[in-house]
Amino acid sequence: MQTILITNANLVNEGSSRPADVFIKNGRIEKVASSLTNQAADTVIDAMGKALLPGMIDCHVHCRDPGLEAKADLHSETRAAVAGGVTSIMEMPNTKPAAITNAVLEDKFALAATKCVANYSFHLGASNSNMDELLAMDPKTVCGVKLFMGASTGGLLVDRAQQLEDIFSQVKVPISLHCEDTNTIRKNEKDAREKYGEAIPFSEHWKIRSEEACYRSTALAVELATKYNSQIHVLHLTTAKELGLFKAGPVEGKKITGEACPHMLWFSSDDYDRKGALIKCNPSIKTPADRSALREAVKSGLIDTIGTDHAPHLWEEKQNPYGSAPSGLPLIQSAMPTAVELFPLEMVAEKTAHNPARIFQCLERGFIREGYWADLTLIDTETPHTVSKDNILYKCGWSPFEGVTFKSSIAATLVNGQLAYIDGQVNDAVRGQRLLFDR
Repeated sequence: MQTILITNANLVNEGSSRPADVFIKNGRIEKVASSLTNQAADTVIDAMGKALLPGMIDCHVHCRDPGLEAKADLHSETRAAVAGGVTSIMEMPNTKPAAITNAVLEDKFALAATKCVANYSFHLGASNSNMDELLAMDPKTVCGVKLFMGASTGGLLVDRAQQLEDIFSQVKVPISLHCEDTNTIRKNEKDAREKYGEAIPFSEHWKIRSEEACYRSTALAVELATKYNSQIHVLHLTTAKELGLFKAGPVEGKKITGEACPHMLWFSSDDYDRKGALIKCNPSIKTPADRSALREAVKSGLIDTIGTDHAPHLWEEKQNPYGSAPSGLPLIQSAMPTAVELFPLEMVAEKTAHNPARIFQCLERGFIREGYWADLTLIDTETPHTVSKDNILYKCGWSPFEGVTFKSSIAATLVNGQLAYIDGQVNDAVRGQRLLFDR
């Protein structure tokens, strides 16, 4: 592998920023120092003061592969990931077939090895009847378990009380949770259909997938995790009310953690009339007050990570009326620019890299440390970019952020010491590695 020297960087890592050079050899960070200009290297990158952060570890991604490759696949979406400064993904089990057995999971790992430009891991999905599979998974080579505590598809909804008790009491790896109360959603949808028939406006989505639906499910999850001392990570929080269930402070020692997503931090219910199906997702984007509360929770430490819930659907599908337009948005390419827009760089590094690595116990990733893998993102905070069809790399070809101008740009992304993205181009020869975990 080539040696790489990054000079004149503003190194953002572990709560501070400072000028530094970084030397990379055999895929790893060999030396970090104030000056390494005498160090010989095959490739020298003059950062010219740009911000160098640990690459984003996105713990919440849907790549639709296998089974739904018309929407997205592991190659197309990890290309978009590295273009957005994301160096590792943890993908979800709602593919076809659903990844609810270790055999299916290993098939996905084999597929990823041939396709992924970024590093990768996969959640094993919980169902109402696969407790033996959950307990048989290898905690050192699989990121965790995904549990849908709300409406889902493909046999992934867990709604049996005893199975929930068993999962929370016996699973010893992080449990990533989708929390929405199915009965509340069904009632709200029935009421909406009685009022609007089949012509439900998209502006009703946040009322159907309501605050109550989210809070009931999240409260149950926190209750069970507290009872059994489980490690849970509640994904895509959307309401101010739910935040009262979490505690601020460092991730170390926390067993109950939470995630915010870029679309929840950027859009609000005020945008449904303008964006319609393009911001229809589950759980739903809520009110401006909820959005403000989420932003403050990221700053205060009530929310621990930023993950995308990247979930592409075809443009044609999104033109359907409310009842048949699928939920989910392509987001991974704009996650880091959104975070840089809203939060200090030191906080961006903590929420996108340090804390995901801590929560999931990623081995030798998530920090700019000597000996760690060189997963790095170089961010130009002085060069804005506008999201457009010309620069979107998702296979589905659209983004809810189209037309938005961000104040920053991704200048380069390194995956295991390889230049996966630089000067607006993805290096398709790069292949990421399977993530390992220190458990």
